[in-house]
Amino acid sequence: MVVLAVHGGAGGDGPWRGMTDADPQRVACMKTLLNDIGQRLENGDLNALEAVTLAVVSMEDEPLFNAGRGSVLDEHGKVGMDASIMRGQDRAAGSVIGLTTTRNPIRAAQHLLHQGWPVMLAGRPGDEFAQRKQLEQRDHMWFETELRKAQWQKWKDQRLRPGATDEEDALLDHDGEEEGWGTVGAVALDVHGHVAAATSTGGMTGKPVGRVGDTPIIGAGTWADPSVAVSCTGVGEAFIRTVAAHSVAVHHQNAGLEEAAQKVLDEVEPFGGRGGLIAVNAEGEVVMPFQTMLMYRGVYADGVCQVGIGPDYLQ
Repeated sequence: MVVLAVHGGAGGDGPWRGMTDADPQRVACMKTLLNDIGQRLENGDLNALEAVTLAVVSMEDEPLFNAGRGSVLDEHGKVGMDASIMRGQDRAAGSVIGLTTTRNPIRAAQHLLHQGWPVMLAGRPGDEFAQRKQLEQRDHMWFETELRKAQWQKWKDQRLRPGATDEEDALLDHDGEEEGWGTVGAVALDVHGHVAAATSTGGMTGKPVGRVGDTPIIGAGTWADPSVAVSCTGVGEAFIRTVAAHSVAVHHQNAGLEEAAQKVLDEVEPFGGRGGLIAVNAEGEVVMPFQTMLMYRGVYADGVCQVGIGPDYLQ
């Protein structure tokens, strides 16, 4: 059995009110990557690490997700992108923080994993490392989409808190001024019984330069060991303070995967940790809980792809 699950961030309060004008494009992206990469995973053409890398690359290249090309803008109107990746069987990991020119930060993190040392690079040295690995570089103008510039301008004009405009599509709004979704991620189980996890983000609109959330922190936003792989999305500071991704694995030693995941969401909640997570274990069980109005998510398992946004799955 193979499994590939993805998320595109979580957010919002209140009841689910249906899809926005921008959501079909997000759904189409998830369906396409799940079917394509899921089938290759099932055929044994990809291992778990390769699958989660390719899945996150696909979402980094979709401007309506907050990662890669679609990254939101910081207090100075520039991108600062974070990503991390982890391989379960040997806990190898790679992480990058604050990249500004690398088209696909998750590929830079993957190269660090394969290199073995260091595990993490931040800022310009991370982009320079990516360039040495012949990863595509772009100037800042390429990353500044009209959607993200509109969100940033509203944030600046109204002197809002960082992240306040992140749930706005600039086409149709899901839910007003709440802190928004800001992460994409993937977990996978391959034909060899190995798992892996990857996560990537542009952070929060208006974030202070240098701010680091949970996404690039191994154990907070991303975790994989021989038994389970986890990718988180939500208010990063709370996920850091509870070491959320690793905590799923710890709880899973004595509880089912669903119970373990819910315990972690209960733990982050007192710290303002609204969000969700996706996790898969070596037995092929997959869970995607969230405590917000919605979470962009999808799964490929047993040859079937399911994608959802609100409380129910969309076939």
